[in-house]
Amino acid sequence: MAKYLIRGSYTAEGTKGLLKDGGSKRVEVVEKVIGELGGKLDAFYYTFGDADVLVIIDVPDPAAAAAFSLVVSATGAVQTSTTPLLTPQEIDQACKKSVKYRAPGA
Repeated sequence: MAKYLIRGSYTAEGTKGLLKDGGSKRVEVVEKVIGELGGKLDAFYYTFGDADVLVIIDVPDPAAAAAFSLVVSATGAVQTSTTPLLTPQEIDQACKKSVKYRAPGA
């Protein structure tokens, strides 16, 4: 399973829907969709600032994360960005890989 952080910003129409249905209803909807993709909802928070909502999902693969992002974005009610989350152990593995790279101009 892979974890992803999703930042969402509601459009005007999305905000109207949120005001109508409330925040808990959105959590229920996201839990159901993520479950149907074979994953689980780890966290769901409303925020102030550049994002209206932060969600952490745990899904089987990148295709499941992309499917969720696409279906949410297609509604036009929320603009999202999705960030893969890596564990410290995954970074340990990355640090052990041998990569040859030359910086520009070097």
